[in-house]
Amino acid sequence: MDNTQELSEEQELPFNVFAKACPSRGTLEHVTGRWGALTLGALHEGSLRFNELRRRVDGVSEKMLSQTLHALERDGLVHREAQPTNPPRVDYELTPLGRQVAERLLTLIHFLEGSMGDVLEARERYDETRGVR
Repeated sequence: MDNTQELSEEQELPFNVFAKACPSRGTLEHVTGRWGALTLGALHEGSLRFNELRRRVDGVSEKMLSQTLHALERDGLVHREAQPTNPPRVDYELTPLGRQVAERLLTLIHFLEGSMGDVLEARERYDETRGVR
């Protein structure tokens, strides 16, 4: 495939994340932001209640987790199930689309975890050459 053919195929896509006004940019931000990626990864393990999810995603505040879940639900990646019990029970799980996205994210996460030795060495070399401690 030559570059001309690649460009024409890119132009045929209905959405282009590199275009400023494309709505896919917002979804990409929700998915790849720190809390979005970790939330999707955690929910890949199965349905979780809010506080279970908050404990699983160590360091996220209640407010940030709530905002993240709302954004992911709006994008169709997370399903919120409210149970009519006393006290109310709310479970979160991935939609089929959310599962596909989470699987791709987990591939990247596992790759990065396995490459951290190289990353830490690179950081050390970088800091040494710039006199950073």
